[in-house]
Amino acid sequence: MNNKKIFILLPDGIGLRNFAFSNFHKIGEEKFDVTFWNNTPFNLTDFDFSEVKITNAKVHLASDVLKNAIIQSTLLLSKKDENDTVYDSYRFKPNTNGIKNKVKNFLVSVLIQLCTNRKGISFLRNYLNKLELTTAYFKTCKEQLILHKPEFVFCTNQRHLSALAPLLAAKELNIPTATFIFSWDNLPKATMVVETDFYFVWSDFMKNELLKYYPNIKEEQVKITGTPQFEFHFDEENYVSRDAFFAENGLDTNKKYICYSGDDITTCPDDERYLEDVTQAVANLNAKGNNIGIIFRRSPVDFLNRYNEILEKFKDIVVPIDPKWAKMGEEWNTVLPLKEDNTILVNTIRYSEMVINLGSSMVFDYTVFEKPCLYINYDVPNKKQEDWSVDKIYKFVHFRSMFSKNDVIWINEKSEIEERIELALETNSSIEGAKKWFEKINMQPANKASYRIWKEINTILNNE
Repeated sequence: MNNKKIFILLPDGIGLRNFAFSNFHKIGEEKFDVTFWNNTPFNLTDFDFSEVKITNAKVHLASDVLKNAIIQSTLLLSKKDENDTVYDSYRFKPNTNGIKNKVKNFLVSVLIQLCTNRKGISFLRNYLNKLELTTAYFKTCKEQLILHKPEFVFCTNQRHLSALAPLLAAKELNIPTATFIFSWDNLPKATMVVETDFYFVWSDFMKNELLKYYPNIKEEQVKITGTPQFEFHFDEENYVSRDAFFAENGLDTNKKYICYSGDDITTCPDDERYLEDVTQAVANLNAKGNNIGIIFRRSPVDFLNRYNEILEKFKDIVVPIDPKWAKMGEEWNTVLPLKEDNTILVNTIRYSEMVINLGSSMVFDYTVFEKPCLYINYDVPNKKQEDWSVDKIYKFVHFRSMFSKNDVIWINEKSEIEERIELALETNSSIEGAKKWFEKINMQPANKASYRIWKEINTILNNE
């Protein structure tokens, strides 16, 4: 049987977990000839995947300036249209070190002044595309497409500049394209760099967001599928026994564990102090006769030593189980997941009673196993950054999708931590709200997203 060839474009390592290390590939191969168009440092042939390696993926010299101008202009336009200052929270301070960065920042500021309107943003996008069409990278991508003749190109995330040239090459050759909106918080942040024929989203909620922020996209271009991100939790191949997991990670089988899920330093500059507060509360609970431990799972992109002092001070309570990710470069998006991290994450959830963090999507991972999430909701004294606050974090647009404050258990003061942990151990009062929130954010059943993605691709190709 002559199966249709599908290129799965990995512009960076962000999509590896969802699309290479899940069952997505296996499901696709039942009907299609699936090849990864691979711009990551991983050799996917090591996993017996078919791949076409992208090399020398150099974008145009001016593309980064235009991308930043598009993002900033889009955020300013959203702020104006909605009369909502929350969009300023997504505008990070630019790097001002060195002449090169200062020139870039000046050019971005000029373009923002000229182009903060629908026509201006459209002009910037068109000009960015024109520049990418002139690159050797575009020419190479076009040659690869002509050689391998795929009938569809599916991009695994919408926000990386290196995805532009491959998608533009496909467009020039009349090959239909789609992109996957990678994360639940991406659309309000104006992270859409690429333009494709179709857009795959997690839910009706995300579809409405996409049409709101990008009115040029037509409703029929949007496909609701859910995300493969949570499918690992349903795959029993990832499950190991409690005794084996505890032995491998130095856990005490007599203890009940809670998971503290760390944030990166941008999201939470004082995260180590929150870990200390939680650990001290657990120490107090243990002094009252409890036997509780903490599994600390740091953010995969945080390699700083800021937790070391706390981990040493409370080593009888806190056991770090680090994510299995590989650091391939200095930027956050060059820290790439390894396949074995799926097993670590799934069993961390299975063998802990709850998760505590600051505003993480781990709430949904724990909801799959009907376990509660506690959100930290107070500022520590003498913060590292005076302009940072939990209030700023929870005002982000994606938190407005909550049905009520009861979807999680809130820790509003340091003094509440003990009580909230006891509440979560005794009752799971927040789980029904969390389930409804998860159903709103991600199409259910959550373990069938890969099937739905391939079904939509098949429908598109049959209608072409």
